[in-house]
Amino acid sequence: MRRNLRVAAYAVCVRDGRLLLARGRDRDGTPEWTLPGGGAEHGEDPGETVLREVEEETGHLVELTALLGVDSVRRRFHSRLGRAVDHQGLRIVYEARVTGGTLRNEVGGSTDLAAWHDLAAVPDLRRVRLVDIGLTLWRERPPTGRAPRADGP
Repeated sequence: MRRNLRVAAYAVCVRDGRLLLARGRDRDGTPEWTLPGGGAEHGEDPGETVLREVEEETGHLVELTALLGVDSVRRRFHSRLGRAVDHQGLRIVYEARVTGGTLRNEVGGSTDLAAWHDLAAVPDLRRVRLVDIGLTLWRERPPTGRAPRADGP
């Protein structure tokens, strides 16, 4: 079984009661909202990763204001070639504040739309679980940097 570790960094950007999100696609191609961010390149600091990814996916420049926490997800699946994969995603979540840039959609990347959403409307969006994890970390600021999980630790 192939083992894969992906380190990624994401931003929770809240301004005037609205959350900045980027829209990607799930494995079936269905659109779903996520926190702006993504995978770290080899040798890249996660803080630099999130700055780069937010700009790529939303057009906004941000500064990091807090490290909110870390989330780890593990799943097993078969690759397109049928090979078994044991994948772990280590997701570092930061709070960030927009300092510049203009909201725009990513072209030719993993997302196709960027938008600000009222916090009250987020539960009605089709979204990845990371959005809820990030908001929980932002609201509760647990001292362990870990959001409580419905499916266990």
